Amino acid sequence: MKQELIFLGPPACGKGTQTSKLAKYLGFPHIDTGSLLRAEIAKESEEGKIAKFHIDQGHLVPVELVGAIISKRLRQEDCKNGYVLDGYPRSLEQAELLEKINADIDAKEKADFKAIYFDIDMDVLLDRIIHRQSCPVCGEIYNIKYKPSKVKNICDKCNVPLVTRADDNEEIAKERFNTYFKETAPLIDFYKKKGKLYDLDAMGTIDEVWERMKNIVLK
Repeated sequence: MKQELIFLGPPACGKGTQTSKLAKYLGFPHIDTGSLLRAEIAKESEEGKIAKFHIDQGHLVPVELVGAIISKRLRQEDCKNGYVLDGYPRSLEQAELLEKINADIDAKEKADFKAIYFDIDMDVLLDRIIHRQSCPVCGEIYNIKYKPSKVKNICDKCNVPLVTRADDNEEIAKERFNTYFKETAPLIDFYKKKGKLYDLDAMGTIDEVWERMKNIVLK
């Protein structure tokens, strides 16, 4: 049966790491809206031109436009057995639109849809953000406290100095959490009422969370 997997959780909860690993494990495409938008802009498609206009103006890309890009991607051949969708939906409006997209695509087949929620303590998230570092070349993420590089402040892969984002501080992190709970957290109730929400204990090591997620996805 086709598997449709989406993931919910606040910033720095570990979604990116786990979903990338899961997509490879299942042989499904790993889809995120940021990459899709950048690809459409690079191709200079009609959707890409409109998205670029809104981004350049400092505006959010319209829900309908993002939905159209998502819909086009989910109809591609590599999604026929399933997909790992990361970073979408982020609002109730997007969730309702995704339901319509899936219903249209899956009109002639059965699909197993799961919304997996990364449940994690807020204090741990703050620690992850405040101590986060990244490689400016390959994008690898490190954490001074939880996942340090082998050589302090140097990327293991590229051997270049690691950087810390200007917005990775406690004040901005708390603001991001507030935005998340205001706009995205209502999706938890939305999918819970539909019986499609699965709680994932996201505390612990990457390997521990991975094993828990496999148990949810494969059952």
